[in-house]
Amino acid sequence: MKHVLPTFFWYLISGIQLIQFKQLTLTRGLKILIQAASLQLHPGHKVGLTGANGAGKSSLFALLRGEMHVESGDLEIPSGWVIAHVAQETPALAMPAIEFVLDGDNELREIETALAKAEANHQGELIAELHHRLADIDGYSARARAAELLNGLGFSQAGLQQAVSTFSGGWRVRLNLARALMCRSDLLLLDEPTNHLDLDAVIWLESWLQSYRGTLLLISHDRDFLDAIVNHIAHIEQQTLTLYRGGYSDFERQRAEKLALQQAMFEKQQRKVSHLQSYIDRFRVQATKARQAQSRIKALERMEMISAAHVDSQFNFEFRLPIAAPDPLLVLDNMQVGYNNVPLINNVVLTIRPGERIGLLGKNGAGKTTLIKLLARELEPLSGKRVEGKDLNIGYFAQHQLEHLRPDESPLQHMMKLDPLTREQEHLNYLGGFDFRGEMARSPCANFSGGEKSRLALALLIWTRPNLLLLDEPTNHLDLEMRHALTLALQDYEGGVVLVSHDRALLRATCDQFVLVADGKAEQFDGDLEDYSAWLNEQRIKENQRGKQQAQTVESNKLSKNDRVQNKAERQARIVARRPLIKELEQLELNIAKWQGEKKTCDERLNDHQLYTAADKTDLQNLLKKQAELNTQIELSEERWLELHEQLEALPEV
Repeated sequence: MKHVLPTFFWYLISGIQLIQFKQLTLTRGLKILIQAASLQLHPGHKVGLTGANGAGKSSLFALLRGEMHVESGDLEIPSGWVIAHVAQETPALAMPAIEFVLDGDNELREIETALAKAEANHQGELIAELHHRLADIDGYSARARAAELLNGLGFSQAGLQQAVSTFSGGWRVRLNLARALMCRSDLLLLDEPTNHLDLDAVIWLESWLQSYRGTLLLISHDRDFLDAIVNHIAHIEQQTLTLYRGGYSDFERQRAEKLALQQAMFEKQQRKVSHLQSYIDRFRVQATKARQAQSRIKALERMEMISAAHVDSQFNFEFRLPIAAPDPLLVLDNMQVGYNNVPLINNVVLTIRPGERIGLLGKNGAGKTTLIKLLARELEPLSGKRVEGKDLNIGYFAQHQLEHLRPDESPLQHMMKLDPLTREQEHLNYLGGFDFRGEMARSPCANFSGGEKSRLALALLIWTRPNLLLLDEPTNHLDLEMRHALTLALQDYEGGVVLVSHDRALLRATCDQFVLVADGKAEQFDGDLEDYSAWLNEQRIKENQRGKQQAQTVESNKLSKNDRVQNKAERQARIVARRPLIKELEQLELNIAKWQGEKKTCDERLNDHQLYTAADKTDLQNLLKKQAELNTQIELSEERWLELHEQLEALPEV
């Protein structure tokens, strides 16, 4: 995708080109978030901002946007830089989605407004100047770029003209993201931009941000996403802001070197890594699992390198051993599922066995969540057969289930109601593994963050000892440490797993097979995530080709309509051109007929011999004069009649 050069190149010339932190201290209330930070961010740097929840990442963004002030020290940002960020709220506007996104480019809208005014006032010189400015900012392609942004984020062609007010909350977040990307910014601030995206939109956004030419600060808990985009990591830890060179994996290795001195903790972490090795050993010998085993081997190599970076993680939990392990756990035979008796997925054939890890792939709206709901018994099938293993115990996690938490109750109260026979201290020990410690374990969850509610929901789910886990985007709102802990716990889980996630690190390290939901079918996908990325790219190419064909058809129809309009206009013009000639011809023919009648009368009277013998020659003279005038008029009119006919013949036929 083409990006218009942001204004920071001007600052390269002027010398004011850095974001500088000079002994900066940032506080929120009485709490010190960052103390005495000194670092520089150069134009074009792509920086991942990491740190535990509450460390100050969002506050640092607010500081960069001018919404907070430093406690001491200085923050220097070039004064002319355009800063873009994703708005938290989206007004329920009646304007089309594409117009809302185009509003992200303020200068474009200013030029368009000025141009309309100049054209209304017929200011030719100003019009030419504004068109030149429009070309400079690549304004003529702005609408196409906005459509590409929306398409990449999952909006249909019809959705481009849909009113903003008609979209749900998650889709409005995507609209805000598209609007921020539309802004030709020098500094782009993105806080968890992948939270409301599915995997194909994440892959598209990753590609877009790789080619972004401004300075990027990115908060994300998706390690693959960070690794693919950033070239620096700014990490907040113990009130210290430290800048590391490289991607997220590089940061983990550098941090691991520091923490590896804590040898006892490092060895503990290595024991957890061994779970992944045992998992690989189980599948390496199976030919049908060979491809996934290779992906697991790569994941192991990576985890061994980065494990020390998590030795001080506040999360430490494991899945409890399921009470029963029927084999198979669940069989779907030729099932059909949909809504309002309209099928969305047909002929679903799926067998889930203990130890199987199935990742669901597919574009947004294809039916991944629908299939999960079918497995979880939240949707009744339209047809087909379902066979459940004896003592099947399903554990289902989805974001909407966070609403089922009781806001006035604490994590401990939730656990005691779930299992009143277990001692309180045992529940407290268990909750501590999910970082609900001290007063937090006994505090009402009404004011918990999204991540804390997700952790609590997962803790409650894991305690029920399910033998079939159905996880629909379980990592939304979870930070990197919790995602890492969940990955390790899933490595040791002995039940079956069906997983929908946009977190490729979790999918890659957890799933040994994939099912592709597309075109009304759910079929085994023969490949890994790299193959799926290639498949998505092929689909985009096909969709673009279909879009071009449709556009050509529309354009052809438009041209045909224009031709009809033009033909009608030309015919009307020909009629208008012929009308005065025909009217004159008709008048001439009437006159000639009249004059020929008068001439005939005159000729008959001149044949009377008495006129010539009469003494008074006045009548004779008058008749001769009249005859001469009529002859002249008739002759001239006949010549004109011939000229008019020649002119009509020269004009196109009507």
